Amino acid sequence: MKSNKRTPLVVGVAVIRPHVMRLLFDDGVVRDIQYTPGIAGSTWIKPLDDPTYFAQVRIDPEAGTVVWPNGLDLAPEVLHGDYEPADPLGFRDITSAQQIA
Repeated sequence: MKSNKRTPLVVGVAVIRPHVMRLLFDDGVVRDIQYTPGIAGSTWIKPLDDPTYFAQVRIDPEAGTVVWPNGLDLAPEVLHGDYEPADPLGFRDITSAQQIA
């Protein structure tokens, strides 16, 4: 665990295709994150199965991460790639896959 590193903040988000968002962090890192519908059964996650709802993602400037209308937010340090999530909730980083394709 990296203890003295500050948490990166999400400063930009764009939905680049259904269930895929591109994130820009305040340190210049860009990541493409894909959500796979139907993986997680949580009532917080389930609305994201609808691509129209997924596309309502916004930045919460106070938390420095992305958030949806139901209050669901994701840990910015996990989105940044600094930590592996205990439960990925159907999200995965496809940045390197995008660069190879």
